Amino acid sequence: MPESVYKVIELIGTSNESWEKAAANAVGQAANSLRDLRVAEVVQLDMQLDAKGQVEAYRAKLNVSFKFEGS
Repeated sequence: MPESVYKVIELIGTSNESWEKAAANAVGQAANSLRDLRVAEVVQLDMQLDAKGQVEAYRAKLNVSFKFEGS
């Protein structure tokens, strides 16, 4: 197997429906501008609340890796 280098970035995805969709939104958006995505690791889940304490949005923080092609 050839040697490779991967870069890891941190992303935060949001959704009005669920943490799963928040994570999928982050990965989907990253896939639009990055090539060779390899792994997405959910590192934190939280919620954005309104003034009454009701959930406005689910948020998922991810570490996403992709193959590094720079020099």
